[in-house]
Amino acid sequence: MNAGPTTPPRRRRFGWPRRVFSQVLLMQLAIAAGTAVLATGLFLRPLSDQLDDQAMRRALAIAETTASEPVADALLASRPSVDGPVQEEAERIRRATGAEYVVIMDRRGVRWSHTDTGQIGRVVSTDPSEAIAGHDIMEIDSGTLGRSARGKVPLRDESGKIIGAVSVGIAYDSVRERLLATIPGLLAYAGGALAVGALAAFLISRRLQRQTHDLAFSDISALLAEREAMLHSLREGVIALDRAGRIRLMNDEAQRLLGLGPEATGQPLDVVLGPGRTTDVLAGRVAGDDLLTVSGTRVLIANRMPTDDGGAVATLRDRTELEQLGRELDATRGLIDALRAQDHEHANRMHTLMGLLELEMHDEAVEFVTEVVGVHRATAEQVTERIHDPLPAALLVGKATVAAERGVSLRISPATLLPDRLVDPQGLVTVLGNLVDNALDAAAGSEDPRIEVEVRAEGRTVVLRISDSGPGIPPQQRELVFTEGWTTKELPTHGRRGLGLAMVRRLAERQGGSARVTESADGGAEFTVVLPEALAETERVTRDGAPPDDLVRDPAEPVTTGETR
Repeated sequence: MNAGPTTPPRRRRFGWPRRVFSQVLLMQLAIAAGTAVLATGLFLRPLSDQLDDQAMRRALAIAETTASEPVADALLASRPSVDGPVQEEAERIRRATGAEYVVIMDRRGVRWSHTDTGQIGRVVSTDPSEAIAGHDIMEIDSGTLGRSARGKVPLRDESGKIIGAVSVGIAYDSVRERLLATIPGLLAYAGGALAVGALAAFLISRRLQRQTHDLAFSDISALLAEREAMLHSLREGVIALDRAGRIRLMNDEAQRLLGLGPEATGQPLDVVLGPGRTTDVLAGRVAGDDLLTVSGTRVLIANRMPTDDGGAVATLRDRTELEQLGRELDATRGLIDALRAQDHEHANRMHTLMGLLELEMHDEAVEFVTEVVGVHRATAEQVTERIHDPLPAALLVGKATVAAERGVSLRISPATLLPDRLVDPQGLVTVLGNLVDNALDAAAGSEDPRIEVEVRAEGRTVVLRISDSGPGIPPQQRELVFTEGWTTKELPTHGRRGLGLAMVRRLAERQGGSARVTESADGGAEFTVVLPEALAETERVTRDGAPPDDLVRDPAEPVTTGETR
């Protein structure tokens, strides 16, 4: 068989690396090496100047010492010669000090001493006028012996008269040798510093490699862009916290569910949300999976996952609609049970009516039908006489039917009077429905099952009071009943309870009101909810100043609906 075409091996191209680890390491090494070279150069430059200055000062000191010797007397008493006293003294001083040369000259610039004896008796190669004029000179210059560091001083006799000059030179090669001798040690220090810097750069880069998972800069940029797109497109709330409990990141859904704005980022969670179960769940003070919490009017499911840096990421799911569906399912099942019982009762009534007709007891049959129809009509009329808003009135009529089928007597308090001016009828229905349902569950099964409902207006404030004949709530648990998830009932099909009373208190507090529970006169529980400014303002009055008819409280007896069976 013929071998298929093979892909030629790719040539490895050397260039700038893509990984964050490699790029940071190379940059740090370059910075460390550049810093070491720059520091070495900056140190060597002043060192060279310092060595030059030291050599010139040394030459000047030797020259001053030479001029203080009895050289002047010898110069005045002899002639310049190779074996003269001036040459001998100058050579002695040169050998003792290690100078390159010691030249003694007269005022004409004629040498009386020199390392090269052939130069004795000749004029110096550099201008001696400044030294002969009485000035001390330090310089780097070139002469017959090459480049040297020089020091020149005037030579005076006993009376102080200048009779010549002394010039001493230090070989510049020795100065350069001293400079070069310091370079290996300096380079050793620089190399050691560079090695330490390279090791530190490597360790830092390795840690950065672990933290970035060995990604390239382009990968990190793409991940950030993808993260932003993903976070803002999620229909779940995501909130990230640092180790101090400050909000590090929130997506749009989290801001909507928690009622926060972008300005909350960077602030502590306890400050922006305030104390409560939602804050405790997000901060990790309440542990568990799929924790229930209520934020405003929303029912949320929260999960929290710690991160390696000590922070955490929490997710929030809006379960409000699902909880409402679950409650509607429970209510529907209760209604089905009630309808089943009502169907059974209706069949009994039909059998009774059929028996009366077969027995030709027509008057009794008419009276029986009138009584049955009148009971249901009276219930609706009695409720609507005191509660003029259609939504809560319809709710209580329906609850009265359910209470009757469950054998509970639902009584409307004589203090009940609610005008048709509700600002938020749906909110009131939510509060009233939750309280009545809880009262029905508590009263059912008691010796004389009954509940009493009172809904009255005080100015623009609506006060709800629902009491039952159930077992009541112990004093130590009267605050716990308003906590999300707290319940004494069995879990329903949808698996969640303990939200109704928490929602009631949250709705009340949102309007500046309150919700509390005490003991009722029957020994059961009595819930009182105050909703300030729940009614719209009205200026309706009659011509004589009396309140309108729909605001006049009926002094009749309390309305009682339902039957106890």
